[in-house]
Amino acid sequence: MHACPRLLPLLTLALAPLALAPQAMAASPRVDPRISQLLDQLGKVRAIDQVQLSPDGQRLAWVVRGEGKPTIEIARADGTDAHPLTMLSKPGSCRQEEIAWSPDSRRLAFLSDCGGKPGDMDVYTADVGATTAPRRLADLDGYAHALSWSSDGRALAFLYVEGATRRASAVAAAKLAAGEVGVEGGLEIQRIATVPATGGAPTLATPVGQYVYEFSWSPDARRFAYVAAPAPGDNNWWIARLYAQDARAGAAPRVLVDPGKVAGPLHGLQIALPRWSPDGSRLAFIGGLMSDQGSTGGDLYAVAAAGGAPVDLTPGIHVTPAWFAWTSPRTLLVSQVSNGQSQLADYAVDAMRATQQRVHFTLPASIGDGSASMAVSLSADHKQAAFTQSSYAAAPEVHAGALAQGAPAAVTTINAALRPSWGKAESVEWDHDGRHAQGWLLYPAGYDPAKRYPMIVSVHGGPAAAVIPRWPGVGYGSVPFSTLGYFVFMPNPRGSFGQGEAYVQANRKDFGHGDLSDILAGIDAIEKKLPVDDERLGLTGWSYGGFMSMFVPTQTQRFHAVVAGAGIANWQSYYGENLIDQWMIPYFGSSVYDDPAVYAKSSAIDFIKRVKTPTLVVVGDRDAECPAPQSFEFWHALRAQGVPTSLVVYPNEGHHFVDPAHQRDVLQRALEWFGKYLPAG
Repeated sequence: MHACPRLLPLLTLALAPLALAPQAMAASPRVDPRISQLLDQLGKVRAIDQVQLSPDGQRLAWVVRGEGKPTIEIARADGTDAHPLTMLSKPGSCRQEEIAWSPDSRRLAFLSDCGGKPGDMDVYTADVGATTAPRRLADLDGYAHALSWSSDGRALAFLYVEGATRRASAVAAAKLAAGEVGVEGGLEIQRIATVPATGGAPTLATPVGQYVYEFSWSPDARRFAYVAAPAPGDNNWWIARLYAQDARAGAAPRVLVDPGKVAGPLHGLQIALPRWSPDGSRLAFIGGLMSDQGSTGGDLYAVAAAGGAPVDLTPGIHVTPAWFAWTSPRTLLVSQVSNGQSQLADYAVDAMRATQQRVHFTLPASIGDGSASMAVSLSADHKQAAFTQSSYAAAPEVHAGALAQGAPAAVTTINAALRPSWGKAESVEWDHDGRHAQGWLLYPAGYDPAKRYPMIVSVHGGPAAAVIPRWPGVGYGSVPFSTLGYFVFMPNPRGSFGQGEAYVQANRKDFGHGDLSDILAGIDAIEKKLPVDDERLGLTGWSYGGFMSMFVPTQTQRFHAVVAGAGIANWQSYYGENLIDQWMIPYFGSSVYDDPAVYAKSSAIDFIKRVKTPTLVVVGDRDAECPAPQSFEFWHALRAQGVPTSLVVYPNEGHHFVDPAHQRDVLQRALEWFGKYLPAG
């Protein structure tokens, strides 16, 4: 559970409920002007959502977001001659996204609402060597994404929710609960759809009863491999199975891997990224304990395409593979989290083992091509790579180049004018409880070693995730606190990616205890060498970090101000309130009805009388992952104990906020809260 529309009044709850008018979200005259300046700076970054290198390695395409709608740009592989894709209307006036190059590198497929009604995304192709307008291949009625060409270039496949009423994602705003819920007729099913490269109506290839999360074409373009589960899709990814099926509509799928039934290390875990070997003889995938679809990490596994027992190819490794591609029948290129950094490495593969052979680069930065976490876009010969890269020191840019030369350099200057206003970043490492741990520390802007500074500890979501340096956006995050004079500590405690699968699984049945001890040990390590004032420690986080922000003050009085975003106060009541309860069984070992004690062990509400820390609580009113009642329950309990608190509920928002005004407001409120209860000056 994770670190997204109209402008409506905020419902703000402090000592008494208070409805605010829309203009109340604007900064008041008493607000520190540095906060407004910082928010303005964060709003200037242009996000680069997707990057794709053409198979022949000659061209790049990317999707960039600015003040208008997402726009596709095309350039040579070195970034020169960059220009917007020729469209039916002015760039920025309609949406363009989900790009995919054809195997011959001549056509670019994408989704757009440029030729139809606003918001109605259809499938298009553009001939990049011509000046003619793109051609609409398919008129869609629903939500589509993950465009992928067949190897012969004769067809496109994509994930499609016909008649969708919302984006297919657990982090999107949930549908309003009304009428009879949970009935089959109200479920929206995501399936693989295909359309001929010549155009036509989409054909739904996979069964109506299976909700498909991701897929890949076989090398001969005759089959699909996909990860799927029965609907509802938001909930059942955690019990999904791996299937193979002929690409024709109506073909019967075959189960290749069912983690709920296999023996060995994969039992009961999650699977992601099924990829065919170049000879089509087997499939590789990532398997591990994952708390969110899309936040992928685990060991590399393989299974024969004809079926059989899956094999863990990387047992005992001390990194976390997040993405990979076959580069030959016996080699893999793997993008992995290594000690809080992004790393790209080659692995040699045999029948039973994948062994790391060469590291191309290790970066204190986040990378990705937009298709999957830490994914890299490759040329057909696997010699060139492209992706978006950002860090605490550099805003997002497209990077591309030959892998033989190490980390590719930036080939765009989309955000070149931006400079960080926060302090320098450094990796912090320590050993605790027989484990190695790591995190990232931001120094206060204008750091003076002769002064003592407050420090805010920011716990990441997940818990199966990791803090890897990235440039911040307007939404809620920890980096801006550094600008206002705080140290900011972002730990990767047990449960995080980056130290191997055993480290990820180390907080099962132990939320808020072992990981808290790791975090406190990290704070101690920092305080031994830097002028951090232990009497001015703050705590914050979103999702799992929001849970930790609620739970930690019940276990220690070390923190003096808290901002809890989309948190969980009571795991027992949460079990029946959220729409993703399947994720909880692998972590807690059983349902709350079978073992309520293990849920109570990590519930802030069971220790609420220990809390003394002023706490700001923020949440979206349609959050399916961490529902608003959890925030109400925690706020209500704090108020009953006389603890200074405020609850802000944002209308029409899910787990990830999407309204820019709300994104800005929640960050501003957090900055003000710490400024009040944990002043830096």
